[in-house]
Amino acid sequence: MKSLGFVFHSAPHGTSSGREGLDAVLATSAYSEDINVFFVGDGVLQLLKAQQPELILCRDYIATFKMLELYDIENVYVCQQSLNERGIDSSQLLIDVEVLEQDDITAKLHQCQRILSY
Repeated sequence: MKSLGFVFHSAPHGTSSGREGLDAVLATSAYSEDINVFFVGDGVLQLLKAQQPELILCRDYIATFKMLELYDIENVYVCQQSLNERGIDSSQLLIDVEVLEQDDITAKLHQCQRILSY
């Protein structure tokens, strides 16, 4: 199977995009071990701790990101510039990630043979 990149670029709970992307990543892990997950732009908000989506009547799927490790998905990257622009420190994120500069994110994306965007 080819190297796959999943890019999360939208904020959580405004659309179903984040939940659908997470479901796709977990399902794909059954068929491929070469999975890379990227959080850029507003996508970094997907990983914030202590979200309360029930207050806006949305399903809380954010804790499911903790499943990435159980599914042996180890290549999880977050854009440092995106964190900085939103005033977020990596300690505020729900899971352990590798924080990379934008150029490094781009380089890793170019190594992926297929990219899916959410």
